[in-house]
Amino acid sequence: MTERDNIYAKAYALQLDDQDELAHFREEFYLKKNSIYLDGNSLGLLSKRAEKSVLSLLDTWKNYGIDGWTKGENPWFYLSEELGQRMAPLVGGKPEEVIATGSTTVNLHQLVSTFYQLKERKRKILADELNFPSDIYALQSQLRLKGFDPAVHLVQVKSRDGHTLLEDDIIEAMTEEIALIVLPGVLYRSGQILDMKRLTVEAHKRGIVIGFDLCHSIGSIPHQLSAWDVDFAFWCNYKHLNGGPGGVGGLFVNNRHFGQHPGLAGWFSSSKDTQFDMDHTLTPAKNAGAFQIGTPHVLSLAPIIGSLEIFEEAGIENIRKKSLKLTKYMMDLIKHELADFEFTFQNPLEDDKRGGHLYLEHKEAARICKALKAEGSSLISVIQRVFA
Repeated sequence: MTERDNIYAKAYALQLDDQDELAHFREEFYLKKNSIYLDGNSLGLLSKRAEKSVLSLLDTWKNYGIDGWTKGENPWFYLSEELGQRMAPLVGGKPEEVIATGSTTVNLHQLVSTFYQLKERKRKILADELNFPSDIYALQSQLRLKGFDPAVHLVQVKSRDGHTLLEDDIIEAMTEEIALIVLPGVLYRSGQILDMKRLTVEAHKRGIVIGFDLCHSIGSIPHQLSAWDVDFAFWCNYKHLNGGPGGVGGLFVNNRHFGQHPGLAGWFSSSKDTQFDMDHTLTPAKNAGAFQIGTPHVLSLAPIIGSLEIFEEAGIENIRKKSLKLTKYMMDLIKHELADFEFTFQNPLEDDKRGGHLYLEHKEAARICKALKAEGSSLISVIQRVFA
């Protein structure tokens, strides 16, 4: 065996594990024996700490009843705000700019309702053709509510290769007719990271409000939303952040916009100081809490408490370094082992452009996935889609 072949041997992979400062976190998660789980970009695994925090909140409900809003280890009344503060470092936001609330699509509706303001010729929303369908459905819905035709007023930047986007093409589409921009931070179709800082600078030069969907980037790559001056962002917490299936999402609103009335107001949009005054005139919270709508889904927030402990200990910068090592090593293995089987990478190969997941394509992807699943393998998400 040559020295080059050594890096493809199991012993070499085990050596890398021995040298990995984050390897012990594997024991934090419930994982089938002799299994490799590669679906974290769709649903993160349950951690023992998330399980513990769920049981803790159930115990609070059991022992305190309604007093759980103000008593117990994690009182519910401020839980969304407290989790937002703890989540803020993952998106590079100030503590008051982040709130754990809603779901991806509900939060998008809230933010578009708030920031899609018609001014002079600005009537259109700019998105892309590769985004997850739910975002596009929401944008189309918001346009219809304004009496506009999505076929005319929703501009979708085209991909030149069907997998990635060019920032130059996005910037070119930022015409004087664009009022709002909504883009993914990381494209689920390829794992491409968009240059959020550059796009924000260019949007603001043209007087356009810009926001990002971070569903495939939070917990996977570092962000600097405040420093980049991003207007808003939204995300789910059940992928890389391991917050549980259908768990509560999150949103970021730049503090420049504090004081703006939420487009979709509700009970928990209120300032905590006046929430129980029962006044029929809303006094919005002076932070991201203003963009909540209804009562927090406490039991669905519970897993995030434990999950965030792990991220706080590991550090997002360290997680990113390990992610890049893992994806680079896996690409090397695939090139070596599957060179003769017509597999193609559609994710960016460059570290600074690649998020936390790979996109491996094959014309028989569906059949291969079924065969792997029949063998009890969890390699299902390695081959993401069939585009034959």
